[in-house]
Amino acid sequence: WTFAIYEIGSIIAGAATGRLTTYWTVRSNMIVAALIFAAGAFITTFAPSMEVALAGRLLSGFGGGGLIALSYVAIQRYFEAAIWPQLMAILSVVWGVAAFGGPLYGAIIGTVLSWRWALGFFGLAAIVFAAACLVVLRNEKPHDARKPAGAFPVFTLLLLASGITAIATAGVEIRPLVSAGLVLAGAIGVTLFFVVDSRNGASRLFPSGVFDPRGIVGSGMIMVAALSISTCSFGFYGPLLLAALHDFSPVTTGLIIASESISWSILSIALANAPRHWEAAITRIGAVMIVAGIAGFAWVVPTGSVAGILFFATLQGGGFGILWPFASRRVIEAARPGEEEVTAAGFSTLQRIGYATGAAAAGIVANSNGFADGFTKAAAETAAVPLFLYFLPLALVGCLAAFRFAALTSARPR
Repeated sequence: WTFAIYEIGSIIAGAATGRLTTYWTVRSNMIVAALIFAAGAFITTFAPSMEVALAGRLLSGFGGGGLIALSYVAIQRYFEAAIWPQLMAILSVVWGVAAFGGPLYGAIIGTVLSWRWALGFFGLAAIVFAAACLVVLRNEKPHDARKPAGAFPVFTLLLLASGITAIATAGVEIRPLVSAGLVLAGAIGVTLFFVVDSRNGASRLFPSGVFDPRGIVGSGMIMVAALSISTCSFGFYGPLLLAALHDFSPVTTGLIIASESISWSILSIALANAPRHWEAAITRIGAVMIVAGIAGFAWVVPTGSVAGILFFATLQGGGFGILWPFASRRVIEAARPGEEEVTAAGFSTLQRIGYATGAAAAGIVANSNGFADGFTKAAAETAAVPLFLYFLPLALVGCLAAFRFAALTSARPR
């Protein structure tokens, strides 16, 4: 629950961020988000009970999700589109460093001091970040009050919150039927959110045509959602499978999992300066790499080939790495006038919605194949192939959407 409740707050805040930047500056939003994150970190640090700790994690999720989405909004609003891929690649490097260094940091601080200190230091870092925003962004222009922002869509956001909460609950529920029911309820809630949001006009939280495959924005969003959902099994269940099946040590599994984020970061930087006319081909190649990675895991995880697992982890992470910077720019560029901020925030938020849904779906698959009775070798042998193979059809949907997206962006006048 400590992870799930953070993700709930992160997704809700991410969805709201694009709209909030139409009321206040990026600077104001970043300062508030950083202070909310810090408050949550300190509440968790000094929590006398698990309930209070979870409340702190939820608050940190609000702040952290807002900061991530604001990074994309800031890139869209204050930098030329020509350098967006390079800036997106830098964000990928930050993500890669965090994915690799976060567990190491937690292990060191937790061993030398305690987990409370680890969170407390994060709270202090967030305060420093908020102070830096006061100085670095001091020349930001005030929000243009002449642009109608509309009333904030509280009811719509509540629909998203209820749907994501149900999905996150499914991710920690071990009874397959209950978990499936929660995922279904969550999917209904999220679907209602998008239906209601599409009718909100100037108050919408996601862009127009968010899942319309006929447009660049819609095909790009379908691509991100499908690929994010279908790639969760390795990150969430890879360590358990490798430990149960092949007695891999925590260090070995940690390094293998980290290789995915490292390849994402390295390839993002390596191709960030690619010519614009290469972008459609890079998008197609990235999607194919991701699908190949999922299919490959179904083969090499049961066999325990370290070289094979590293190869397909690098393939899956690298596929996202080369696809993400260019896809995000093209989606934001194609947004309707006045929807640039919600498109920038929505693109990254939809990825996190996909991860939450994928984690819950992977949990259902794992528990239905024996994990509900314990993480035994027999259960791992039964679940190893389905955890990847069952997601392959959705990954192919994401790949087809990527090809459609690439074709539309190639045909769009520059």
